[in-house]
Amino acid sequence: MKKGISILYLALLLVACTHTKEKMTDSVRLSSYVNPFIGATTNTEAAGSYHGLGKTFPGATAPFGMVQVSPNTITGGDNGSGYSDEHTSIEGFAFTQMSGIGWYGDLGNFLVMPTIGPLKTCAGTLENPDGGYRSRYDKQSEHASAGYYSVQLTDYGIRAEATALPHSGMLRFTFPESNEAHIQVDLARRVGGTSVRQFIEVVGDNKIRGWMKCTPEGGGWGNGDGKAAYTVYFCAEFSRPFKTHGIWSANIPDGYGRKRENIESESYRDWIRQSDIIPSVTTYEGKHLGFYADFDTRKDEQILLKSGISFTSLKNAEENLYAEMKGWDFDETHETCAQLWDKELAKVTVTGGTEDEKTVFYTALYHTLIDPRICSDVNGEYLGADNQIHKTSKFNKRTIFSGWDVFRSQMPLQTLINPVMVNDLINSLVEIAEQSGNEYLERWEILNAFSGCMLGNPAISILCDAYAKGIRGYDIEKAYRYALNTSRMFKNNDQGYSPGNTGISLTLEYAYTDWCMARLAEALGKTEDRDYFDKRSRSYATVFDAEFGWFRPRDEEGNFMPLPEAGRLEEWYGCMECNAYQQGWFVPHDVQGLIQLLGGREKALAELQDMFEKTPEDYLWNAYYNHANEPVHHVPFLFNHLNTPWLTQKWTRDICRNAYHNSVKGLVGNEDVGQMSAWYVLAAAGIHPVCPGDLRYEITSPVFEKVEICLAPMIASGKSFIIEAIGNSPENVYIQSATLDGKPYDKCYLMQDDIARGGRLVFTMGSHPSGWGVSEDVNSHN
Repeated sequence: MKKGISILYLALLLVACTHTKEKMTDSVRLSSYVNPFIGATTNTEAAGSYHGLGKTFPGATAPFGMVQVSPNTITGGDNGSGYSDEHTSIEGFAFTQMSGIGWYGDLGNFLVMPTIGPLKTCAGTLENPDGGYRSRYDKQSEHASAGYYSVQLTDYGIRAEATALPHSGMLRFTFPESNEAHIQVDLARRVGGTSVRQFIEVVGDNKIRGWMKCTPEGGGWGNGDGKAAYTVYFCAEFSRPFKTHGIWSANIPDGYGRKRENIESESYRDWIRQSDIIPSVTTYEGKHLGFYADFDTRKDEQILLKSGISFTSLKNAEENLYAEMKGWDFDETHETCAQLWDKELAKVTVTGGTEDEKTVFYTALYHTLIDPRICSDVNGEYLGADNQIHKTSKFNKRTIFSGWDVFRSQMPLQTLINPVMVNDLINSLVEIAEQSGNEYLERWEILNAFSGCMLGNPAISILCDAYAKGIRGYDIEKAYRYALNTSRMFKNNDQGYSPGNTGISLTLEYAYTDWCMARLAEALGKTEDRDYFDKRSRSYATVFDAEFGWFRPRDEEGNFMPLPEAGRLEEWYGCMECNAYQQGWFVPHDVQGLIQLLGGREKALAELQDMFEKTPEDYLWNAYYNHANEPVHHVPFLFNHLNTPWLTQKWTRDICRNAYHNSVKGLVGNEDVGQMSAWYVLAAAGIHPVCPGDLRYEITSPVFEKVEICLAPMIASGKSFIIEAIGNSPENVYIQSATLDGKPYDKCYLMQDDIARGGRLVFTMGSHPSGWGVSEDVNSHN
C-alpha cells in the first residue's frame, strides 16, 4: 500500500479470478465488446420524459477510476454527463465526469480544447458554435471503446484522441499545418455551473499545474442544493514546448450569481467573451480563468497533453501523473487501460447469444464498474469530510454513492464480483459520518458532501446486505451506531407513516430499512433493537387504504390525501418519481404480507399481470411497469413469490430484449451510476434479488447459453458459479427443469450459500411455460 494504491489496484485486477488467463486467450478480447455510446444521450424528447435517456459519457476511463477523459457538448441544463449524442459540436474534453445522473450533474472539470486561428475565450453555444472555441465534428469519425475515444473536429481539421488510467488522463491531437495552433484549457468549466476560483502556475515551457475550487455557489450538483464542495488539483504536461502562452481572465462582477441559470445567460457569456488576455504569465489566480499554449504545427503533427488529477493536493496530482504516465506512448497507455478492462470484465463471462447481446451485456457490466470510484491518490492520501488529509492502508476511499438507485441491483451485483469495493464503500461512508460530525450514513454522497438527494436510508440496506454476505472489513459497532442514528433521524412517525406528498415512498422505504436494521441487530445479538425494528418494519400497512384497495398518502392529521383524477396512476401522488401503483409493490422484506394486504394471491397476481400487460412494448417512461426508473426494478421477480415463476421468466426476457439495445438510445432511462446496467447483468445471467439483506436470489430465464461468475475469496469458498441454459433461444425462454451440481433442483430461487460455494446450475429450456419452480413452500426459507 505504501508504494501506491494504483499498484495494489492493478494487482487486484490481475489476481481477481483464477479463470481470467484462460478467458483472455479467447480470440475476441472482452473489452472489444464495450460500446460506450450506449445510453450517451440526455434527449428528453426521445425518452418521452423530462428525465431523459441514459446520460452516460462516451469518453475514456479505467475501472473505478478517478479520471474520465470525455467530450463535452454542453454546459448547463439537465445534462449531467456533459454530452449528448445528437449535439453537433464539442466544446472540449474534460478530465472528470459523472455517469448517468440527473439533477444537473457536476464535475466536467479541466476542459481541454485544441483550436486553430484567432484565440477565443468563450466556448460558444450549440446554436452558435462559431461564437466560441467549440467545434463542429464529423459524427462518422467518432469512435469509442473501453479506455479510448476519438473524433475529428471539422472546424479545425484536428483529430482528438483520449485515454485514461485510474488517476490520470492523456489526449493526443493531430493538427493540420498552422502558425495559429492552440491548446486551450478552461479552468472555470464545470457541468451544471462553474468553479468559483482558479489558480494556475506555469512551470518551464511545457508544464502547468494548479487548482479549481468548486462550491455550491457555483451550481453543480443540484444547482448548489446538493452541497458539493471540492477542489480539483491538476498537473499537466505538453509533449512539446509552447511557442507562447498566457491566460484569459473574465471580470465577473462581485455579487453576481454563478449558478446554472447565471452561467447560461448571455450577459455572463459576454463577460467571458470580453476576458482579459494576459500573455506570458507565470502564476495567476482569479474568478474565471483559462490557459492557452500556442504552437506552430506541421501537417499531421501530433501534440499530446497528459494530466494527473487529485481531489487532495497539488503535490498528489503531480505524483499521480508520474506514477502512472511516465512517458508519452499514447497507444501503450490505451493498451494498459484496455487490459485493465479485460481483467475486470472477466469477472462475469457469457457464452452464446448474439453479438449485439454480448455488446449490451459487457457494456452494461462496464457501466457498473465506473462508480463508486476511487478518490484516494496513488500514495493513499485523500481529503476527509473534516477537510483534513488522511491516509489509511485499510481501504481505498470511494465516492459517488447514488444510494436510492444502487441498493437494488448495483450493490448486490458488486457483493458477488467486487466485495472489496463494497467493503471500501462502507468504510468510506462510515468515516465520512464520523469526520463530518454528522454521525449518520448519507443517502447520496459526492466528494464528502451530504447532498440529501432522493429519500430513504439506502446505506443501511447496503450495510445489511454486505454484512449478511460476509463482507465485514470495517468497524461494525461504529457502522451499526451510525446506522442506528440514521434510522432515528429519518423514519416514519410514531403512528407508523410519513405524511405528505411523498408519504407512500417514504413509509415503504423506511419500513424496508427498518427490517434491515432488525437483521443487523439480530446478527449482532441486539435483541431489543431487533424486536423494535421488526415491529417498525410492518408499518408499510399504515398507508394502505383497504376501502380503495391500494396505498395512499396521509396528511399530518392522518387523513388520506384526496385522490387525483388519475388515481393511483398519478405520478408524484404520494411518491418520489413514480406513482402509487408502482411504489406500492415495494415491500421487499414481507412479500407475503403484501400479498395478503392486497387480498390474497389471486388478486395480487391479477394486479401484477395487469401492470405488465398494460406496459408499452418499448418500456419507455410510463404509468405501469416503468423500467426507466428504479422503484419497480424488483417487480418482475415478484411472480416467483406468487408461485408463477414462468411469468418472471417471460417478463425479464422481454425487458432484456426491448429495454436494452446496442445503440445510443439503448437505455430507456438514466443509467443512475450503474443501477440500470446492473439490473441487466443480473437478469441476463438468470438471478436477481428482491430484498437486499435477505440471502435469496430469484431465478429467472438467462439470456445466454452459459454465464460464469468469478467469485471472490472474501465472500465465497468456490472459485466460480456457472449458469447454463440448454436449448436457450429467443423462443425458448421458459425453464423446463434444472439441476444444481448434477442433482435435480426445483426451487425458483437460490440462496447466497448455493452461489458462494461454487458450482453449476443447469436449465433445460423450452418454448412453453412449465411447472418448474412451482411449490407451496416457495417462501419457506423465511
